[in-house]
Amino acid sequence: MEKEFSSTVKIRFADCDPIGHLNNVKYLEYMLNAREDHVEQNYGFTYEQYARETGCTWVTIQNEIAYLKEVKYNSKVTITSKTIFVDDLTAVVELLMMDDKGVVHAVFWLTVIYFNMKARRAEKMPEKTLNQFDHFLVNIDHKTFKERVSFFRSQNKIKN
Repeated sequence: MEKEFSSTVKIRFADCDPIGHLNNVKYLEYMLNAREDHVEQNYGFTYEQYARETGCTWVTIQNEIAYLKEVKYNSKVTITSKTIFVDDLTAVVELLMMDDKGVVHAVFWLTVIYFNMKARRAEKMPEKTLNQFDHFLVNIDHKTFKERVSFFRSQNKIKN
């Protein structure tokens, strides 16, 4: 069963800075849009649908991103996403933006907390939702963001 999802996107001119590199904030937009698509296609729900049906959603409490190599206008990149940590309250998703040679241009760890919108507070995920996240959990060798970034930097040197 597939646990890491991917999609390919073309970098648009309007999303680049004057020298033709993808603007830093646009990395986040491309990656978050890809994750939203991955959840809908593979988890079987949209965030809007889940919130409407349960009154709960996931709220971002921490973003960590490292820009490893510039992404240029008109290039095609693959964005992958996978859940790398989950407990009854939080989850961490890793997103990668890479080229067709496997060079990682950016690594992004997104930490979210399960949030009840009506009560306006965090709460534990229902067992069914927690099991679904556990089902897609991917174990990685690196336990900190810094370790993970160092790993990809060394891998990129080999691929270049």
